[in-house]
Amino acid sequence: MRIALASDHAGFALKERIKDVLVELGHEFKDFGTGSEESCDYPDYAFPAAEAVAGGDCDAAILVCGSGIGMSMCANKVAGVRAALCCSTQAAKLCRLHNNANALCIGARLTDTKTALDIVRTFLTTPFEGGRHLRRVNKISQYEKAHLK
Repeated sequence: MRIALASDHAGFALKERIKDVLVELGHEFKDFGTGSEESCDYPDYAFPAAEAVAGGDCDAAILVCGSGIGMSMCANKVAGVRAALCCSTQAAKLCRLHNNANALCIGARLTDTKTALDIVRTFLTTPFEGGRHLRRVNKISQYEKAHLK
């Protein structure tokens, strides 16, 4: 898989650690920034990463900011992106199994590093279950098509 990776200053250190997990699992990634812990604005990095997923350049995104909330809000504004803010491996598993999430958001200030890296592994190794869940995910896409210009 090709992963879009992005963070703001608060998520920078965790984003760098996530790169090691992506390499370990054999995934390619494109780093959309930021490149340091210098204060910056999360939308500047979240939108391009989410757009790479929506446009098919990347298969999924992993987005990290202080709480994960800002990245999640931005990513979910991009049609075709289903971003899930996860603070546990159970949430990461369910967002893939039931919601076919294609973007994972993590709060670096709210999730310890070990848990965050386990969340990433779970997200990337859990397949979509399909079945009755496909019908529900399709309703999201149908809504987007009907309500976006």
